Amino acid sequence: MGKITGFMEFQRLQEASEAPEARKKHYREFVGHLSDQEATVQGARCMDCGTPFCMSGCPVNNIIPDWNDLVYKQNWRAALATLHSTNNFPEFTGRVCPAPCEAACTLNINSDAVGIKSIEHAIVDKGWEMGWVLPLPPAHKSGRKVAVVGSGPAGMACAQQLARAGHDVVLYEKNDRIGGLLRYGIPDFKLEKHLIDRRVEQMRAEGVEFRVNQAVGGSGSNALPAKTLLREFDAVVVAGGAERARDLAVPGRELDGIHFAMEFLPQQNKVVAGDRVAGQITATGKHVVVIGGGDTGSDCVGTSNRQGAASVTQFELLPQPPAQENKALVWPDWPIKLRTSSSHEEGCARDWSVATKRFEGAGGKVNKLIAVRIEWKEGKMAEVPGSEFELKADLVLLAMGFLGPVQKGLIEELGLEQDARGNVKAATDGAGCYQSSNPKVFAAGDMRRGQSLVVWAIREGRQCARAVDEFLRGTSDLPR
Repeated sequence: MGKITGFMEFQRLQEASEAPEARKKHYREFVGHLSDQEATVQGARCMDCGTPFCMSGCPVNNIIPDWNDLVYKQNWRAALATLHSTNNFPEFTGRVCPAPCEAACTLNINSDAVGIKSIEHAIVDKGWEMGWVLPLPPAHKSGRKVAVVGSGPAGMACAQQLARAGHDVVLYEKNDRIGGLLRYGIPDFKLEKHLIDRRVEQMRAEGVEFRVNQAVGGSGSNALPAKTLLREFDAVVVAGGAERARDLAVPGRELDGIHFAMEFLPQQNKVVAGDRVAGQITATGKHVVVIGGGDTGSDCVGTSNRQGAASVTQFELLPQPPAQENKALVWPDWPIKLRTSSSHEEGCARDWSVATKRFEGAGGKVNKLIAVRIEWKEGKMAEVPGSEFELKADLVLLAMGFLGPVQKGLIEELGLEQDARGNVKAATDGAGCYQSSNPKVFAAGDMRRGQSLVVWAIREGRQCARAVDEFLRGTSDLPR
């Protein structure tokens, strides 16, 4: 805990951010971290609540009260060590995690939770500024080789932990840069990519070998047969993403100008990185409609505004959630409530309970969207009679979630058993945890659990690394 009476003395403080009109002109991060003094005061607000629900609300089980107290006492280096003991990449989660820990905070009963995410952000940024984040190479090598397929947060966390345990780790990535969806899914204005690059250098110094432009499975020119890994490595971890996007099967879907969000977002990330993208999908001067109300849809909104869209509208199929949850009913669980992202603040018309009926266009290009209002009765959707309307739409971005990992290629070639949702089947507890139907192959992250959060991916990568270490050596000193 911080100061005994701190939660009564001090108010929650939000991190400072650049004004919407200014930040729309660039793709850099626009949220600053707390000053040392501000973070100290915020750490003081952590109360002696007895049962720290924040820790169970956090997927990686960060030891939050401890590092809050250490920041309050200005023991920053110990705070960083405590933070790193459960989370390999707190600079990622301190920027893009929705902070379920804060929803579970005891102070959140009064809607003024401890600013856990902002304190985490301040700790790790200070650690990098002070030169405290260093490679941790193993004292001894095990002589065992592990292949990790997929370099998103699950793959990176798994690879780093296994390398620190002394194994020779090769991390495969089908794209030209390491990072998975951290690199080519999350916009730079939420997560600048130099943050990934410096972690890659740390991992390289710890012994991880990176192979980019190297798909595993499939028939592409850069594809490596998946079974090659079974012959060349002692264990294989599949940690790719849930890349099968949910489509919208309505008339007019074939028109030009209708794209999945993950066709649109990675291209802008590549441009920011200095690449030339032939035929880039852009929102410049267009009336943009984003279908899907989640984080990916929000990222489409922010990117469209930065590209100079004429207008941006975001539709959600579900009803508008309440502005404030019923705390007594849902706390400490993650509540369903209206959330306004930084991208929404920059300009966006939002609408709920809307279903798209069809797309129309001219010359093979979309120019309008026909939609209808819906109502939900006993969990079923019904159209509201006479509520059909149309909207200008020069660019439509489908951000309706993901259905699981791609089946063709890696999963098919390895013959891995799948669960009812099409994910690689692997338990997370008991004997053989994270082990697939092939005992030599382990699965973690979105490929195992489906579309989820960065913080869940890091948790699964860490836990999977321990399971692999136990498989190879019979025991493990790695933390779960």
